[in-house]
Amino acid sequence: MSVRIGIGSDHAGLEMKNHLKETLRSLGYEPVDFGPSDDCSVDYPDFGEKVSRAVSEGELERGILICGTGLGMSIVANKFPRVRATLCHDEYTSRMSRLHNDSNILVIGGRVTEVATAETILRTWLETPFEGGRHQRRLEKIEKLEERIRDVS
Repeated sequence: MSVRIGIGSDHAGLEMKNHLKETLRSLGYEPVDFGPSDDCSVDYPDFGEKVSRAVSEGELERGILICGTGLGMSIVANKFPRVRATLCHDEYTSRMSRLHNDSNILVIGGRVTEVATAETILRTWLETPFEGGRHQRRLEKIEKLEERIRDVS
């Protein structure tokens, strides 16, 4: 059984999403497409929420979000507990997002990232393990921050 990874976009990220779905399949992963299915104008929060909720609630271990710049999807995704969404621009940011931040949602800007670069970002993100150590302590601090924020609301 292959690992399932959620993927969603807005209209600006649709072409990149469809390409990365094929990349995931070629690497042995099963993409779970949260939409959209056509290039009609849509609101990125609707699709960012679907993928982020699935990761936050443990339905899926990882997700991928794509919008024009990646900024909007990053904002949406990081509203969810236990989500560590990282906007990656190159191989280095992708590797560091996993090594140091244990990123569980990869965000890519479909209008600002070349397809070949996006493939490299994705492969690196999938292949790079979390380093742990001092970085685990930092993630635990983020989890405690999330708890304090929930307690206030």
